[in-house]
Amino acid sequence: MSTTEEQEPTPTMARPELTLIVAATSKMGIGLKGTLPWTGLRKEMAYFKRVTLRSGDGRNAVVMGRKTWDSIPEKFRPLGGRWNVVISRSMPHSPPSSDNGPEIASSLDAAISLLSSSHGTSGKQVEKAFIIGGAQIYKAALERPETRRVLLTRILDEFECDTFFPIVLGESGVGEASAEGWKRRPVEELRAWTGEE
Repeated sequence: MSTTEEQEPTPTMARPELTLIVAATSKMGIGLKGTLPWTGLRKEMAYFKRVTLRSGDGRNAVVMGRKTWDSIPEKFRPLGGRWNVVISRSMPHSPPSSDNGPEIASSLDAAISLLSSSHGTSGKQVEKAFIIGGAQIYKAALERPETRRVLLTRILDEFECDTFFPIVLGESGVGEASAEGWKRRPVEELRAWTGEE
């Protein structure tokens, strides 16, 4: 695993826009005991993969907390074709065992600084940066000016959850008091941005 120190971006380093991608119940539940509370949602997992992989000339990044990293089955880590950045103060900061291992950042600020550089593991500029969990990382990202959108998949069945997305979005997509400043966009805009039909 590689690491980065916090650095201030230089004027030539563009700070990437952040997009949160999340699946949540109607009560905004996202996790149970360190993993997803549901299984077998193949269409949602395929959507997540397509959207986080799709790029033009650059490379996309997925940024996650250590618990989210740990919840991914080892055979799927790191998430292929994407620059994996894990935010952790406790993970060992040793060199990766392979060229595509995750990079470790000590904070969201450090992760954003890392994404602002063009080196990464591929040497390509980051095209899209996705925040993929968990709740504390989502909360920190929602407070950042770089955060532009939340791609929310609503899980229609109710599941027991002990971890929740930090803002509440109503059924109409309109934010309640805790989601001030967020508003639902037309499905055509979503499709254009994600490349999904």
